Amino acid sequence: MENPSLFLIPVTLGETPVDRVIPTYNTRVISQLRYFIVENIRSARRFLKQCDPGIDIDACTFYELNKHTDKSRISSFLLPMQNGTSMGVLSEAGCPAVADPGADVVAIAQRKGYRVTPLVGPSSILMAVMASGFNGQSFAFHGYLPIDGGERAKKLKQLEARSYSEDQTQLFIETPFRNHKLAEDILQYCKSGTMLCIAMNISCEDEYIVTRTVKAWKGKLPEMQKRPCVFLLYKGS
Repeated sequence: MENPSLFLIPVTLGETPVDRVIPTYNTRVISQLRYFIVENIRSARRFLKQCDPGIDIDACTFYELNKHTDKSRISSFLLPMQNGTSMGVLSEAGCPAVADPGADVVAIAQRKGYRVTPLVGPSSILMAVMASGFNGQSFAFHGYLPIDGGERAKKLKQLEARSYSEDQTQLFIETPFRNHKLAEDILQYCKSGTMLCIAMNISCEDEYIVTRTVKAWKGKLPEMQKRPCVFLLYKGS
């Protein structure tokens, strides 16, 4: 590849067939790369093999970048680019550098003047906004909300207020085993007429994306244990 790039390579959001959500152009790029910065080496190797069964995984070099990585080491991961070699960045799921540690290495690449090339692929955040029926022109993603009950209640009320005052869709996520507790907190602390969309297992066979008022959700929450969810709040009519 001429003019080395740091390719940001989206990964499937679950056990979705690669050809359903990953463009063939991405697989062609992957087949030419030998250096990868990944959130988890084991799952990255599995994904790359699904994209290109002929790839020589043992000839590839992997740099693991996650919450346990010493930040002082991240810059050294880009040494192949210094030598004119393109690299790939993979998240554990979805788009790298969006709610993902990959953002740290992308920031360094930009500072160094390296070319950064984002590839097309599944984004749970954008796909949730698309399917929610909420405002897609103004929305904000807040990542994880506070774990502390009091702080979480306060944050939920703040986000709900923003959805009304700014006509803005509010998105957030939770670790899968705490999904149900978060949903229950939303039903407890938000207005009955506020709209809530639960977007779960996006792009997977058992995809579930439903929008209802907070009042209409009561007693009807789906099974969310161990399933990746995006929660969206929006003002009621």
